[in-house]
Amino acid sequence: MRRFISNFVGGRPALGLLLIRIAAGAALAIDGTVRAQFGEPLLPLTLGLLEVATGAVLIAGLWTPVAGILSMALSIGEILVFHDTLCPAILLACMGAGLAFIGPGALSIDAWLFGLKRIDIDKLEGPPVE
Repeated sequence: MRRFISNFVGGRPALGLLLIRIAAGAALAIDGTVRAQFGEPLLPLTLGLLEVATGAVLIAGLWTPVAGILSMALSIGEILVFHDTLCPAILLACMGAGLAFIGPGALSIDAWLFGLKRIDIDKLEGPPVE
């Protein structure tokens, strides 16, 4: 996973990425919940549950590149299959693509699991060699 994410930015950019993840994830989860409640056929129900799961994973910042691409695909599919309004779907697709390219930031599970670790070389050295 580390090779898919260039860096885990910290500070204020990390807070900005967290806000973007929360907004995109919440919008996906809400849209998926509405679609799953009102859709009885298999396709709307499946897409709704997939949207809810993708939104939750985005909010947590877990597997962000995969979740971002899936968010983009779900939003484009929403336009093509259900002929929904363009603005929210385009916005979610762009947010998903941006998160897939930039990464989740330091305030994410990805950063905790796959972030760069600090290794102290002094502690790795053994007794002096004669």
